[in-house]
Amino acid sequence: MMRPFMKAGIVGLPNVGKSTLFNALTNAGAAANNYPFCTIDPNVGVVPVPDPRLAIINQYIETKSVIPAVMQLVDIAGLVRGASEGEGLGNKFLSHIREVDAILHVVRCFDNEDVTHVDGAVDPVRDIETIETELMLADLQLAENALHKAKKSLRGGDKEAALRADVLERCQQTLSEGKPVRSMTWSSEDEQRMMRGLGMITAKSVLYIANVNEADQTGTHPHVAAVQAYVAQHGGGVVPVCARIESELAELDDADRKELLESMGMDEPALAKVARGAYALLGLQSYFTAGEKEIRAWTIPIGATAPQAAGVIHSDFERGFIRVEVYTLDDLIKNETEARIKAAGKMRLEGKTYVMQDGDICHFLFNV
Repeated sequence: MMRPFMKAGIVGLPNVGKSTLFNALTNAGAAANNYPFCTIDPNVGVVPVPDPRLAIINQYIETKSVIPAVMQLVDIAGLVRGASEGEGLGNKFLSHIREVDAILHVVRCFDNEDVTHVDGAVDPVRDIETIETELMLADLQLAENALHKAKKSLRGGDKEAALRADVLERCQQTLSEGKPVRSMTWSSEDEQRMMRGLGMITAKSVLYIANVNEADQTGTHPHVAAVQAYVAQHGGGVVPVCARIESELAELDDADRKELLESMGMDEPALAKVARGAYALLGLQSYFTAGEKEIRAWTIPIGATAPQAAGVIHSDFERGFIRVEVYTLDDLIKNETEARIKAAGKMRLEGKTYVMQDGDICHFLFNV
């Protein structure tokens, strides 16, 4: 069964704006002080993913509640050089990163003498490489330890152990060359399955959040250009965000937030851009269920079948899947009610092999 939400870990050096951004996105009130290691335990927040399609569906279908898809964010303490060897708070926090689907790497892209930098000066590419090196060293340590155990199991002729040893050996070689696991290619589904089960941090996709100052919301500073050039070469995504503005927006009610956004020439808070960037990076999409009780968005991978999508709601839905009734948002806008959609012949019945499309509105039929 697939997890019904995306889980992302926020990482970065101390004092780059991680906790400020986390607070703005989750309004969780975590500490955000101007010194290293102010985040003592990983803070977890569940953040709604903005989707204007929900409000459009609600214009035509009355309901008791509207529930967006969610993204779980884990704010992980600022890593420093030597973290893989226990420097700072070290491995305690590296272990939390292994549990997430994607990494949101906050990179400082603003100059401010009043906010100290752990390495003395702002250099976003150096900062990225510092974190990346520590994550690769942590993975290399894991690969070496796991490979030692896997080789012991080879004596019994265990095929799984042989596959595990082969995958670990290749990971070890790549990491020893200073390359992340995400740069590797795998020739079989079994290799991919084994690799996913290892929990390698550097196998995860990375969205770089360029934390800019108030005067550079669109990210025109050379610091941001440097991050974009790095990503063009190494992969990932980049979203410019001003954590300080987002922090102010998070404290306002809807009317005041809209007014502040308009005054700054912004059409939406950064959360929407971060969520969309993370979704695109992980190959995710949303489908909807709609009825009198609730209108709800559900997160699934692109390419998921109808039974797999049903399983996100409940494992019984996938196990006892019969078929799904599907229509589109355009069908709803044109016909206004589900009854008229059916009358127009636009309500489709799809079976187990149907591949879900972004924005499908569904009713699942199942029997267990």
